[in-house]
Amino acid sequence: MKSLLIPAALSAALTIAITPALAATSLPAGTIKNVVLVHGAWADSSSWNNVTRILKAKGYHVTAVNIPLTSLDADAAATKAIVDAQDGPTVLVGHSWGGFVIGEAGNDPKVNALVYVSAFAPEKGESVATLSAGGPPSKGVQAIRPDD
Repeated sequence: MKSLLIPAALSAALTIAITPALAATSLPAGTIKNVVLVHGAWADSSSWNNVTRILKAKGYHVTAVNIPLTSLDADAAATKAIVDAQDGPTVLVGHSWGGFVIGEAGNDPKVNALVYVSAFAPEKGESVATLSAGGPPSKGVQAIRPDD
């Protein structure tokens, strides 16, 4: 059940965040049609499949980036390559670690909006450790244990 709730929540948040035009069967003139989705550290681009399906049905051109998760620079480069391939204004969406990535890749003339879906939204130079130091660790972080 939990695995169904997360995509549903992401889908609802993204649907509300992008534009009221989502309720229409065809997009109004002037609507940004390109949406680039960036996954978090514990997923791959398939984590956006439900969101992608919904947005494509509404007429959006959607691309989910499969970032390599090797470094912020590599993840931002993979995202920038996808943004460069878009044919006009683009909304860049990040989840979790993807918030760091869209913050780096979003400084592009094609990017008109950044959408943070339960994502890190760091200031320039902030790290995950810096952002996480502001409060107690979440239950998920508390459950992380090293393996053999």
